[in-house]
Amino acid sequence: MAWISEDVIREIRYRNSIEDVVSSYVTLKRAGSNLLGLCPFHSEKTASFTVFPNTESFHCFGCGAGGDVISFVRRIENLDYPSAVEFLAKRAGITIVQDDRDKERMQRRKRVLDMNVEAARFFRSCLYDPKLGAAGMRYLSEKRKLDPALIRHFGLGFAPNDFGLLTRHLSKLGYKDYEMSDAFLAGISKKNGKSYDYFRNRVIFPILDISGDVVAFGGRVMDDSLPKYLNTSDTPAFKKSRNLFAMNFARKHCEEQLILCEGYMDVIALHGAGFQNAVATLGTAITPEHARLMKRYTKSVIISYDSDEAGQRAADKAFKLLSEVGLETRVLKLDGAKDPDEYIKSFGKDRFALLLKDTKSEFDFRFDNILKKYDTRLVDEKLKAIEEIEGVIAQVPSAAGREVYIGVVAEKMGISAEMIRRDVDKRTRRAQKATERRETERLIAASQGIGDRVNTDFVKNPQAASCEEKILGILLLHPEYLYEMKKKDKAPSAEDFFTEFGKKIYTLMFEIDREYFDISALGSALSVEEIDRLQKLQMSRTKLANNKIELLYELLETLKHAKEKSELSLEEIIRRKRDQKKMP
Repeated sequence: MAWISEDVIREIRYRNSIEDVVSSYVTLKRAGSNLLGLCPFHSEKTASFTVFPNTESFHCFGCGAGGDVISFVRRIENLDYPSAVEFLAKRAGITIVQDDRDKERMQRRKRVLDMNVEAARFFRSCLYDPKLGAAGMRYLSEKRKLDPALIRHFGLGFAPNDFGLLTRHLSKLGYKDYEMSDAFLAGISKKNGKSYDYFRNRVIFPILDISGDVVAFGGRVMDDSLPKYLNTSDTPAFKKSRNLFAMNFARKHCEEQLILCEGYMDVIALHGAGFQNAVATLGTAITPEHARLMKRYTKSVIISYDSDEAGQRAADKAFKLLSEVGLETRVLKLDGAKDPDEYIKSFGKDRFALLLKDTKSEFDFRFDNILKKYDTRLVDEKLKAIEEIEGVIAQVPSAAGREVYIGVVAEKMGISAEMIRRDVDKRTRRAQKATERRETERLIAASQGIGDRVNTDFVKNPQAASCEEKILGILLLHPEYLYEMKKKDKAPSAEDFFTEFGKKIYTLMFEIDREYFDISALGSALSVEEIDRLQKLQMSRTKLANNKIELLYELLETLKHAKEKSELSLEEIIRRKRDQKKMP
């Protein structure tokens, strides 16, 4: 089932206590025999993230995340199961003996990383070749005015306008066409089956991960042709939703603050001007994984996106995701320039440093954008602006915060604060009622399995599925029951379960042929969401007095009847349809 023996997994977990590992990411406080902290996976002001040292597990009562130390690392570091185990093994100084499947996975990753190093060297040599790289060097040095030391620092390169220069070079080094394609360095022609260079006639930006490995590349054209940027897609060594450009440099300078930019050139310009805490997303919009990565290294983020409409929309999304992970977020307003690179070239680094001290809050950012939309000299336009601003104020969770913003808007718009307060209070009450209604609807839907992404069959037969979850919860709490049932030949089969999720979990549990096991024994075969569900099922049983084996037998009998009822109903529907067809 797992690529690493369970004995090794147990040793890794034993030598990585969940309290020690979690406390390196989350500030924990003692609460009886447990520990409490603010959840690192969603934004909250009241601690609901609980670590249970006795069971070496964690659970967030706010967002539902839960599991063991491996599950925690999978989430916080955005890793798959094998990589999370490797991470913890390295932390504990444990050497893992890998089997063939894992060796193949690691070999693919290593080949991509080795290939990327060779490609980065090739692109760099092309840039410094007077014949091959003249256009690229001219673009970087003359048009973008980058200092030679900065070009070397970021390892910038150039891909000549040739369909086979890189692929021929890598072929001579022993790399196969399919490997180059695997690394997104080459495509395979559908006409003749031959490989061709992906990056052509572009300035190249190598992308390094936190460890300093070259994991990907970005390529920019030197004119107005499209696409402006070509970026490495996901490969065995790279996930664009989990990496930030220049984070390998910025992580040493960003404990207090990160500057989040849109593009490579903005980041390079900022680093060149001394702002080494700048990073950028990689040809994609900001993701929850990006937000969690930033949360690991900094306390606050300044959004420095382009001043155009697209940049402002992107900033709006960034505010939401960054606040969800609990990061203090502000936005930089650039007057007289489109982006940080242009601003520094026009006004200098000292003026930019002053801007960083005069950033705007999320409210100020939204307020300014609303005022840009409307001509408040006109009555109708002014009323529309006030109505939209009141909607923004109503979303502020703090009553004191709402009061402050009401005063600001009243003074700015020349209207009574009391009138704005009255409107905002109405909106707040309506929003609260809507939230309560949605929560009620969510609970009802959840009880019926509607929208269940983990157990998608739940909605087909909520009675049977609910019964299954109770059975699984008891077995997770008392795995010795299943061991005892198997010895007496009374254990149910996977086919006795109704949902595919129930069958999958029961099969995994059944295959562990011993009296004791925990959820971590199932980890290699499950997603973090599935582990969350199992943790929740187990914890729900700990709150109940009766978890005896007799109840388990009763639930199995109930499941049998619920499943039969569902099947009979289906047969009845089919029979009736047949009867209808026979009618004249």
